[in-house]
Amino acid sequence: MGKKDSLVVGLDIGTTKICTVVGEILDGKVNIIGLGTYPSKGLRKGVVVNIESTVQSIKKAVEEAELMADCHITSVYAGIAGGHIKGINSHGVIAIKNKEITEKDKNRVIDAASAVAMPMDREIIHVIPQEYIVDDQDGIKDPVGMSGVRLEGRVHIVTGAITSAQNIIKCANRAGLNVNDIVLEQLGSSEAVLTPEEKELGAAIIDIGGGTTDLIIFSNGAIKHTAVFSLAGNHITNDISVGLRTPAEEAEKIKIRYGCALTSLVRKDETIEVPSVGGRKPRILSRQTLAEIIEPRVEEILSLVHDEILRMGYGNLLASGVILTGGSAILEGIPELAEQIFNLPVRRGTPIGIGGLVDLVNSPIYATGVGLVLYGSHHFHQNRFKVGEKNIFGKVTERMKEWIGEFF
Repeated sequence: MGKKDSLVVGLDIGTTKICTVVGEILDGKVNIIGLGTYPSKGLRKGVVVNIESTVQSIKKAVEEAELMADCHITSVYAGIAGGHIKGINSHGVIAIKNKEITEKDKNRVIDAASAVAMPMDREIIHVIPQEYIVDDQDGIKDPVGMSGVRLEGRVHIVTGAITSAQNIIKCANRAGLNVNDIVLEQLGSSEAVLTPEEKELGAAIIDIGGGTTDLIIFSNGAIKHTAVFSLAGNHITNDISVGLRTPAEEAEKIKIRYGCALTSLVRKDETIEVPSVGGRKPRILSRQTLAEIIEPRVEEILSLVHDEILRMGYGNLLASGVILTGGSAILEGIPELAEQIFNLPVRRGTPIGIGGLVDLVNSPIYATGVGLVLYGSHHFHQNRFKVGEKNIFGKVTERMKEWIGEFF
């Protein structure tokens, strides 16, 4: 029973695949002990569009992970993505009553910073502290115990459509799982692929999945910006399917096997076999033709992200460069193309800081799944006492409950 108590499970509900990662906490370290993946059928651009198909895919991925880890999975940390996700920075100020800042004061200032006008159809998913300011002294990570009369807090608030979050919880519940927490997918990825030094120096993670491309920017150890773009790997597949006149399933296989995001890396004499539609014979085409289809779309995706970084004024904060994760980051030539666009060092992000079946998850594809496990391990003990309460009401507002808990 002790072993089961220390299990943390991440459920990455993606547009192209559902991924379940099982981690075990041993002496403060996370060991990966199980992995299950299954093609995702019920999502579009990161949002659930078919409950039943999604439930079946989740069940299959969970069963596979249970077999490998030899355990029974009952609760998960689920990822959320989609074009409805919005990130804003906010600021709150409070007066300190007893001249010494307590944990209660810290929670009060976060509460004040997160009191933003919210449309009826949106909900706060995360409130992430960036820094605290005590009597005009900024850059403070934890003000508890300090003396002061005025405490300010800067936070990054991530909001999402209530219905999208509820549908993810509903799918997990119908697959027999409780949801401990809903986690922004790129926040999960950052837990898995970034080092503390990179967070401090400044880095951007670009998670190019099947349905969405997710961006998260770190600087001075805190999250500065998050964004989601509805342009990703499936658009590349669609371009290949139309450009080479081949079925979408075959286009996906061709992309994975022969795809290259930079035409200059492909030799002129390389050829590929392309299946035709309608029972016609397969054709032999130049691999350069394929690269010429892929490159403009990848360039468009990366340029979109680059424009967003410049628009928000974070272009000079990324001393550590850009980290690419997600299934599309495996494409040959994508780091080289990204370096040309961003004019920064670029690397592929694979999970770090874990033990156990490291080789099994050593791919950008599993960055989010492993990241959700790491996120869960950091918030493991906070959730132990509130799990029952959360599951009964099926709420997404975990953060709010934690703050309310501080006062009563």
